[in-house]
Amino acid sequence: MKKAKVAVLKTKPESVVEDYIKLARMADISEHMEKGKTTILKDNISWHFPYPSANTTPWQLEGCVRALQEEGYAEMVDVHNNTVVTDPFKGERLNKYDVIYKKYNIPVKYNFKEEDISWIRYEPKGEMLTLPQIYPNGIHIPEYFIDKNIVHLPTVKTHIYTTMTGAMKNAFGGLLNTRRHYTHSVIHETLVDLLTIQKEIHTGLFCMMDGTTCGMGPGPRTMTPVQKDVIMASGDMVAIDAVSAKIMGFNPMDIKCIRLAHERGLGVGNMDEIEIVGEDISNWNFNFKVGDNMASHVGDLLWFSPLKVFQKLFFHTPLVYIFVFGSFFYHDYLWYPINGRKVVNEWLKTEWGQLFSKY
Repeated sequence: MKKAKVAVLKTKPESVVEDYIKLARMADISEHMEKGKTTILKDNISWHFPYPSANTTPWQLEGCVRALQEEGYAEMVDVHNNTVVTDPFKGERLNKYDVIYKKYNIPVKYNFKEEDISWIRYEPKGEMLTLPQIYPNGIHIPEYFIDKNIVHLPTVKTHIYTTMTGAMKNAFGGLLNTRRHYTHSVIHETLVDLLTIQKEIHTGLFCMMDGTTCGMGPGPRTMTPVQKDVIMASGDMVAIDAVSAKIMGFNPMDIKCIRLAHERGLGVGNMDEIEIVGEDISNWNFNFKVGDNMASHVGDLLWFSPLKVFQKLFFHTPLVYIFVFGSFFYHDYLWYPINGRKVVNEWLKTEWGQLFSKY
């Protein structure tokens, strides 16, 4: 049986874009995506602020675009989603994505703007674990995503609800609408369902993951940035998440979404069945921990404790706006001014921060 392949490289600021091009070839990008089809670039904006490790990096996006161009993928479109706590327009500007769009003439679509993308009801062919129960009136997806390649651009970081977040979680915002918070108590099963759908609708999937600055702690936003100078790529969304989990110090098969996806044949989560090309990661262990913040403590209570019986009251009614405002206020007006801005200012003094400033 052929092993899943994940390419891993150590890199540095002066060569990172070229290293991404090399990385894509090492991971056999042309074997995983169909030529002649439009390729969706799916950035990861976990926070509109340019917080290190939280979001796709500009060099990651540029490296992806250059790699696709050199491999003959001519038509690319960047697609953003909206969330209740992040502003995609502010995010693409503050994180310097607009610089890349302009430089390489990449159009941008927004899956929450009707004039850009319409949503249609979709009947999955594969067995679903949870989405039909979450959305009894039907699963709806962006019609634009059908019959196109997609490249996910996450970072190596931890997550308060899924331990780690990467390629599989990156589909969450793109394929589900703003009511995706309905799924948080069954988030692992949701990610597996979304991967099943992706494999049905896309003409190819690929992931290029940035770990130049990784995130440890209560992610995907309020983390401690840790410089690791690592980039990864794969056509197997489960395998690259497994490798990311492994190098962060977790057992991939202990992470429910990875294990379920592996068991259902959606990808490879067992490290013994993954071929690593590039670096020898056998002894890598970043010893990352997840932890909690004020917002995640509230989430743990409402999503995973006995209080979850009140979820429909709290999150399927206008009461949800109390929690939306609370999360927004905590992250943007408490945590970031008190903690985040100092972290960003220190990071801007590093070699990766200096590269960011040059974009």
